[in-house]
Amino acid sequence: MRTIMTMNAKGGCGKTTIATNLATWLADEGARVAIADFDPQGSSLDWLKAREDYEGIPAIEGIDATRGPLKAARGADYLIMDAPAGVHGREIDTLLRRVESLLIPVLPSPIDMRACNRFLSELLASGRISREQTKIAIVANRTRENTLIYKELDHYLGDLGIPFLSHLRESQNYIRSAERGLGIFELAPSMAWQDVLSWDPILDWLTSPDSVGR
Repeated sequence: MRTIMTMNAKGGCGKTTIATNLATWLADEGARVAIADFDPQGSSLDWLKAREDYEGIPAIEGIDATRGPLKAARGADYLIMDAPAGVHGREIDTLLRRVESLLIPVLPSPIDMRACNRFLSELLASGRISREQTKIAIVANRTRENTLIYKELDHYLGDLGIPFLSHLRESQNYIRSAERGLGIFELAPSMAWQDVLSWDPILDWLTSPDSVGR
């Protein structure tokens, strides 16, 4: 079973957005997918509950990882894990124990970039990361092109020496789809094509050997 996690110690950076949209893409491709929500707020599980209102879309299993052992249903192809905010120290190693690929969302703001820098210092000290058992990559979230902070974020991420995959736009499509328990891949193509295109580098990395830990 392939294991992927979204993590950043800073809250509100888009971990759930990436986890849920990735889950829908994989499910729409025919994979059996489970989402494990480690956050007490349960945002991913709330999204799955809204998804129950629709027929004809792929089912995605939900796991409340705050309540007990993490175990997906037998036959699951992918386990997507939505980490909580405020993760530090040994808790990072504990969460990464079963993770092959880690996606780190970062927002275009000075506060978020400084917080990300501190988090990355802790993350890179993890044995899982230093031994390349878990591979990491960064995704810029809620970006607006042609702004000064966009360019600063681009420069900052490019200097980290960590794979920087894509910019996800600040788009109402993410809000519309989240409210309905859908992913942007399940919206009308005429509405969401620009957002869908920005996911191509993320999906390419996740389906390449470079994203799988040793």
